[in-house]
Amino acid sequence: MSGDELNPAAVAQPVEDVQGDERWMSQHTKFVQECKDAEPDVLFVGDSMVQLMQQYEVWRELFSPLHALNFGIGGDTTCNVLWRLQNGELQNIRPKVVVLWVGTNNHEHTAEQVAGGILAIAKLLISSLSKAKVVVLGLLPRGEHPNPLREKNAAVNEFLRSWLPRLGQAQYLDVSGGFVHSDGTISQQDMFDFLHLTSTGYRTVAKPLSDLLLQILEETPEERRASLV
Repeated sequence: MSGDELNPAAVAQPVEDVQGDERWMSQHTKFVQECKDAEPDVLFVGDSMVQLMQQYEVWRELFSPLHALNFGIGGDTTCNVLWRLQNGELQNIRPKVVVLWVGTNNHEHTAEQVAGGILAIAKLLISSLSKAKVVVLGLLPRGEHPNPLREKNAAVNEFLRSWLPRLGQAQYLDVSGGFVHSDGTISQQDMFDFLHLTSTGYRTVAKPLSDLLLQILEETPEERRASLV
């Protein structure tokens, strides 16, 4: 694993406003403002996979009751999330758990670089929120049929599975089970465009994640520290 300073996927940068409407920065500014008013126990941060989750009933049913904030922005890469977190999206909040889900949009980077970018975000979260646990969700398979991006995402997950335990406060959660059928295809019942999840797809992801979050939140501070050893 190369150092973060040599990894382009671990370089913080905002999204270039090529369309000229400043939508990305407006969303970031809104999140920073939310940090001043909210007291979340759970913070979700990432790309559209995080952002779209709150449009479905599963968010209101399983995650809103946990006092969760959703800081997802469609199209974000590890670089964009890193920049957002370094520029105000962690100020004034002390969540007990942070759920990180990003990386599938890092098209210019290798699997090892993407995993390194995710690791850099996890390190930032741990250094900024010393009492929080970080749950990193594995990248999902994508595309109706087997393709190089599926292989790349699977490789990212293997790096994460190996690297994250070294951080102590971070853990990897595989939520990809059941999406790829025996013939290698992905169904539109799970991913409407073979990337973004349907309501059914989000329920598949939400069950193991919800179970883990409840487990972490029910731990006493002493138990939480012991589980990190």
